[in-house]
Amino acid sequence: MSGFEHYERELRDLDSEIHRYAAVCRVNLANRHEIDACLRNHHDSWADDKARESLQGLLILRIKVETDMIAAGRSVPPLVSALTEQNL
Repeated sequence: MSGFEHYERELRDLDSEIHRYAAVCRVNLANRHEIDACLRNHHDSWADDKARESLQGLLILRIKVETDMIAAGRSVPPLVSALTEQNL
């Protein structure tokens, strides 16, 4: 076990933070191109860049949790559900 013993709670907490930082960065998580552009483009102000870097770190951490879940034979819920996508 990689240290993530409570996958559902870890993902819920991560997803909450990811959605928060995506809103700060004005990124639609249902649009892969927006995510890529946000992570690729640096901003002039430090605060905007810090939010982008935080979003990037959270997305990387989510991938790590997903990888561990799959290795443990568990299914991974999507970051953006169909219901959430309709509200974006």
